[in-house]
Amino acid sequence: MQNKIKKTAAGFTLVETLVAIAIFVIGMQATVLFVAKTLKSKAYTMEMGKSSFVVSRSVGDLIGYLRRVRQSDAGGYPIVSASGNDLVVYSDYDKDGKTERLHIYLTGGKIYLGMRKPSTSFPKTYAAGDEATVEIAKQIVNTTSDPMFSYYNKDYPQDTINNPVASPVDVSQVRLIKIFLKINIDPNRAPDNIQQQSFVELRNLNDYDRIH
Repeated sequence: MQNKIKKTAAGFTLVETLVAIAIFVIGMQATVLFVAKTLKSKAYTMEMGKSSFVVSRSVGDLIGYLRRVRQSDAGGYPIVSASGNDLVVYSDYDKDGKTERLHIYLTGGKIYLGMRKPSTSFPKTYAAGDEATVEIAKQIVNTTSDPMFSYYNKDYPQDTINNPVASPVDVSQVRLIKIFLKINIDPNRAPDNIQQQSFVELRNLNDYDRIH
């Protein structure tokens, strides 16, 4: 009777114990990697959002400068030159009543604003080149196939055949400028680019139909 009710108490063997420990370690490693990847992804997302916000504010300022383009104090046409990643215009940059020459360009993943004030002598003149340069945005990953600037004439959006204006740009035709930016804090993560697009109407160009 005692033999019938007697039970053998069997514990884990050494092999079973090692296998259980290995499974536990693998599970812990997977959990740690998952948590680390999640935290890294969240940090990347937050940094991307922060960078996008900073660029958005800078573009807002840039839109203001372009909206106010006007004839230079020396009588020059409001737009000096225009290309995909380089634009030179005249505008009252600091709202002091004087018209500055503004040079906006993209190079090395950064947007710069070069500025030159008119001379104090009369008649007014503008020396060549930029008098001062400031960085207004960075971490821009536009390529040659998606330039920062595109230009549109007075017939847009009805006329989509002649818009955007073909290069080399005839500045006398420009009435609207599109600013297109691709932002990424890590250029190796191209699918995660944040895109920003804005259109700027050049308010003071309605009276400038052609350059003769």
